Amino acid sequence: MRIPATVLEFWNAFAATGVADEQRFYESFAFGDSEALANDLADLVLSGVKRATTGAVWSYEAEGKRLPGPGDQSIVTNWNGRPLCVIETTRVDVVPFNQVSAEFAAVEGEGDGSLSYWMEGHRRYFTRECARAGRDFNEDMLVACERFKVVYQPTVHSAA
Repeated sequence: MRIPATVLEFWNAFAATGVADEQRFYESFAFGDSEALANDLADLVLSGVKRATTGAVWSYEAEGKRLPGPGDQSIVTNWNGRPLCVIETTRVDVVPFNQVSAEFAAVEGEGDGSLSYWMEGHRRYFTRECARAGRDFNEDMLVACERFKVVYQPTVHSAA
């Protein structure tokens, strides 16, 4: 995938560290579907609390994208597209929504870190995502549980 011009300067600064690999660039993105959610989740990544994310498998397919895989590098932005850090995917497990583990929910780092908090928040998020695509949320739908590590963070600051 080609690195978008809007984040190229940030990627080039990352490349100067010797860790970047343009062949491993996966995407530039903001978490969530609203400004508040995107910036809150980005702050959790920047603070080291959030080390995982989840996406609906059908959504990747609908966008014609392959699932992320180990070694992929992505730029996390705030809602307005300002690059904040680079993450590297370390593992991806595809499971039905209702089989996501408590351990994974804790690594995702949202709310109180519990599986019940994860289920409630992600059920709401995926219901909204499905509705926008004319789909119905299903507890058995496949989700990609992606674990990552931050490999580049030039400064510690808020996503807002």
